[in-house]
Amino acid sequence: MSHRIVVCDDEVHVTRSVALKLTKAGFAVEAAQDGAGALEAVRRAMPALVITDCQMPRMGGIELCRQLRSDPATRDLPVIMLTAKGYEFDHDEMKRELGLSEVVLKPFSPRELLQTVEGILGLTSQAV
Repeated sequence: MSHRIVVCDDEVHVTRSVALKLTKAGFAVEAAQDGAGALEAVRRAMPALVITDCQMPRMGGIELCRQLRSDPATRDLPVIMLTAKGYEFDHDEMKRELGLSEVVLKPFSPRELLQTVEGILGLTSQAV
């Protein structure tokens, strides 16, 4: 059985490249274009992990994390935050405040993101 991952970004090329890399590695991926869509996906079926962009329409990644952390059912769900504004944030503070597993700066390597996902989920890397 594969791990289900929700990938959330308003940039279609980002969700496609991440989904392709994770799918090739054996993960089941559901994509959303904003935090509201990702929250709906999480509530439909609990994923093993969420990967979200920081800034998006309707609901950004920060608000998505706050919503996830406020619900006992998703409080401990691993979340990776993607951001193009890495220089604007203190990553350690952001991780503590939002309960993030990791912060990944854009542009990023899909291969390195896969390794991060596998590390968070405690899986052996099988770089694809």
